[in-house]
This record gives sequence, structure tokens and C-alpha cells, in this order.
Amino acid sequence: LDRVWAASVRPAFFGFLGVAVSWAVFAFFFGFHRQKAGPNTVKRDRGSWVGIVLQGAGFAPVWIWSRPYFSPFFPMGGAGEAAVALLAVVLAAGSVWLARSAQKALGRQWAVVASLVEGHQLVTEGPYARVRNPIYTAMLGLLVSTGLAVGRGPVLVPCLAVLWIGTALRIRSEEGLLRQAFGPAFEDYIRRVPALIPRWRPG
Repeated sequence: LDRVWAASVRPAFFGFLGVAVSWAVFAFFFGFHRQKAGPNTVKRDRGSWVGIVLQGAGFAPVWIWSRPYFSPFFPMGGAGEAAVALLAVVLAAGSVWLARSAQKALGRQWAVVASLVEGHQLVTEGPYARVRNPIYTAMLGLLVSTGLAVGRGPVLVPCLAVLWIGTALRIRSEEGLLRQAFGPAFEDYIRRVPALIPRWRPG
């Protein structure tokens, strides 16, 4: 009991708790929460499932081969441990907020598999004004925050590589459909807005 109490007052405990809560919120909106039926699908690229599987494969090892819970990411003093825990929580919460904002911007056009629906609109507002694939940006943030909270450095690096490959495949599938549907308008959007990592804009 004393060991559990000692662990619960360490900064790493609060980092783990914040990231776990963020994952629960993410799962609610993107997994367990059932949206109302959207417009009829008119085109779908089932090849995006390969990317989906790879993205899942990128996340799983971080949890499976995690370090002892409530332990720091690497040996450090109390201030360093608190800073890493705070970074993990802020990054996780911000990633969930970004993903949810993007989902709301898409409305009923949002789908797991790359799809076009009746009356599909090219969304370029909200988070889509800064990055073309904000949900995938959020997933990248979630993986990094999870690694900081529970993962091991040697495991996190290849997981990031696998997630990046899976994300690249999904972007290729989805943007292929959007390019067919919106032509020059989408090409202009690609020139203006980065795919995954937002550009810094002074002022």
C-alpha cells in the first residue's frame, strides 16, 4: 500500500492519468460514440484499410511493451519528471481537442474509410485551414504523449515510423478521392496548406 501511495504522488502518475483520460475521450468520439447516419456514400477507397491497420500497429506496442507504470520516461530529477508529465498531458489533451474539432468541421462527411458522399464539400475551414489532415496530426500527438507517459524510448521510435507510413497511405487514399472530386480547387488547397505538420505563421 505504501508503494502504491508513493507512486500516486509522483508527477509521472498524473501524466499517466491525464493521457489515459484523453484516450477515453478520444475513444468516445471516434470509437464508441455512434454518429447519426450521414449522406449516402458514392465512392470509397478500401485500400485505406492498409493504412488503418498500420496506424493501429503503431499504437499497440507502446501500451504492450510499456515501462513500469508511474515511472519516469528516463531517470531525471523531480522538476524534469514534472515537466515531461505536463508535456504529455498538454499534448494529449490538445491532440484530442484538435481531432474533435476536425471531426465537427467534417460533420457527416467524417468516415473511418476514405470515402466521398453525396454533396461532398471540400472543407478548408477550422483546423483544416492550418493542416489538411488534422485528425492524423492529432494521432501523431497522441502517440508521442502516450510514449512520454507509459512508453519506452526504443519502442516509441519504430512505432512512430509505422504510424507515419500508415498515415501516409491513408492520406494518399483520401486525397486521391478529393483530387478526383474537386480537381483544381483541391490542388490549390494542397499548395497552400501542409499535409500533416502545420507551418508556423509569424504574426
